[in-house]
Amino acid sequence: MAMIVRGLQTPGRIIDKSFILYVVNMISVVVPVYNLEKYITETLDSILAQDVSDMEIVLVDDMSKDSSVSIIKEYSASHPDARIRLIEPGTKLKACGARNLGIREARGRYIAFLDGDDLWVKDKLKKQMAFMEKNGCGFSFTGYEFADETGAPMGKKVRVPLNISYRQALKNTTIFTSTVIFDTDIVKKDDIVFPDILSEDTALWFRLLRLGYRACGLDENLTMYRRTANSLSADKSDSARRIWNLYRKSEGLPVLYSAWCFIGWGFNAVRRRL
Repeated sequence: MAMIVRGLQTPGRIIDKSFILYVVNMISVVVPVYNLEKYITETLDSILAQDVSDMEIVLVDDMSKDSSVSIIKEYSASHPDARIRLIEPGTKLKACGARNLGIREARGRYIAFLDGDDLWVKDKLKKQMAFMEKNGCGFSFTGYEFADETGAPMGKKVRVPLNISYRQALKNTTIFTSTVIFDTDIVKKDDIVFPDILSEDTALWFRLLRLGYRACGLDENLTMYRRTANSLSADKSDSARRIWNLYRKSEGLPVLYSAWCFIGWGFNAVRRRL
């Protein structure tokens, strides 16, 4: 099936995707969508509540079986001044492929990620972009707070370090996808590719840190991480298997060093959830 791009909504007109060009200082928000009819409206509201002057929202549907697509179309029609683009590839991509397609289609210098069931605190983008400019980093992440399925705060906030190295990241997977922003003037867009493996986001952070890119953490709670019943991370044993496989297969770490990192990872994972 051919890929359908619904268009970039601007006042009074729709720009065809063939005219997509890099726009200085625009931020592109990439949102993978799969069966999110319960959450997507609230998520979009949290994006449009951001106080930024130049933003587009790129939503990539991964063959949703519910009413997510129709809800997004209705939302876009009711917000004609917002730059909202719905991409329907017509084939199953999984989360990694949906994000990668969104990255390729993004027009902005900055690329932010938000999973379709998570929420941003007001001024998240403004604060984080100012933080990136001040610290000269092309890859940033923030603190976040766990929320229940309704989006209500659960009182558990995760703090993040100002800087994190590759070796530190191996033992502390504190970088949460829905908090991340890239500056493509510093981080090559071709390097921002989620691999088609389990824990693809963590694997990408590891790779970028190995390549020498600097990651900066803004230790402020600016994202709500909604913990739904279907969340992959809800299964602790599955999380443990995935991180171990990353060490051994993706990163190629020796068994003893993998075990040392695994102990550190387990300690930090438990601490984040207490």
